Amino acid sequence: MSEGAPVRYRPHHFLCSLGFEGKGYSDGFTANMAAIVRGRLRAEGGDATVIEVAGAADDICAPCPKRRGEGCEAQAKIDALDAAHGFALNLAPGDRLTWGEAKARIRASVPMGSLRHLCAGCEWEPLGLCEAALSRLHGKE
Repeated sequence: MSEGAPVRYRPHHFLCSLGFEGKGYSDGFTANMAAIVRGRLRAEGGDATVIEVAGAADDICAPCPKRRGEGCEAQAKIDALDAAHGFALNLAPGDRLTWGEAKARIRASVPMGSLRHLCAGCEWEPLGLCEAALSRLHGKE
C-alpha cells in the first residue's frame, strides 16, 4: 500500500480502526494496523485519507495470522460482522469515502451502547476499547 493510495477496508474495520489501541492478533498484525490507523488515519490530515470498501481481505488483514487467502479462518464470523457494519454504515464493496466522512457516518449511524449487538462475536468487543472510542466520537468523554 503506497502512501497516497486509498486504504482498502472491509466494513467492520471502520469501527475497529476507531477503537484501535495497539492490541492485535500478532506483532506483525499490530504493527501493520498501527501504521494504517496511527500513521495515516490519526495523523495530521488523516481525515482526508481515502478508504475503499473491500469485499474480502483488505489492508488490515494483510499480515493477520488468521488470514486464509482472501478470507479468514473465522470467515462466517467475519461475514456476519461485515454484513452488520456494512448495513449500519451504508457501505458496499467499491464505495470510496474519506476517514472524516467515515467518522461522520459512524457518529450519525452508530449510537452509544449499540456495539454489543453490532459487534456480536468479536473477541475485542468485551474489552470496551471500541465503546470508549465511540463515546469520544460522540463527545461523551
